[in-house]
Amino acid sequence: MSRRCELTGKGVLVGHKVSHSNIKTKRRFLPNLVNVTLRSEALGRAVRLRISANALKSVDHRGGLDAFLVKARDVELSPRALVLKRQVVKKLAPAS
Repeated sequence: MSRRCELTGKGVLVGHKVSHSNIKTKRRFLPNLVNVTLRSEALGRAVRLRISANALKSVDHRGGLDAFLVKARDVELSPRALVLKRQVVKKLAPAS
């Protein structure tokens, strides 16, 4: 399982840990990933995703999973999330 957010694409960053004597040692900055179950109103079912805490706040801010997926760019989404986006757009297209 990769350390990458399925919705925003946020992943591991690399930097330096700097000691008091200014010795630089490589370190990794890991994203704050959480396993969540989000409800899709358009599909009428729950979806399990591994997303960052920041993405969870963004989903709430945009008004739910469906609104987030419709607005998100395809290059940021994981293959699973991209399939979900296509399903949501297909369901919402006749309603518009």
